[in-house]
Amino acid sequence: MENEEYMKNVLKLHKLRVTDCRSNVLGFFMNNKTALSQGDLEGQFPQYDRVTLYRTLNSFLDSGILHKIPNSQGVATYGLCHETCSPDHHKHNHIHFKCNECGQIQCLDDKIVPVASVPEGYRIEAVNMIVDGVCANCA
Repeated sequence: MENEEYMKNVLKLHKLRVTDCRSNVLGFFMNNKTALSQGDLEGQFPQYDRVTLYRTLNSFLDSGILHKIPNSQGVATYGLCHETCSPDHHKHNHIHFKCNECGQIQCLDDKIVPVASVPEGYRIEAVNMIVDGVCANCA
């Protein structure tokens, strides 16, 4: 019950209406330690159609609950944001680790992305770093 109240508070804090779908998806992200794709959600929640899950993910992105993690397969994955994110600015300066064995992507929050520099006249809006290897579970 505590977890349910916490999820409701997170949604309200981010100015989102509390719905069963949003509560279920947020809970699923909170209980997983890896990044998730829309396909992962579709497999977990067959009661919600693709469009509903897509809109839920986008509302979470727009409100600062999730951040998008690009990958080389072209399938978007998403990770939970921390208190440092806001609707207008995601502050993710950590490395993402993709396991070549199980395919899971994890946020390595304590591993900072090296500072990037660009020529004059350019403006960095986001820096993403994915490290490929074998995770501790598969090693």
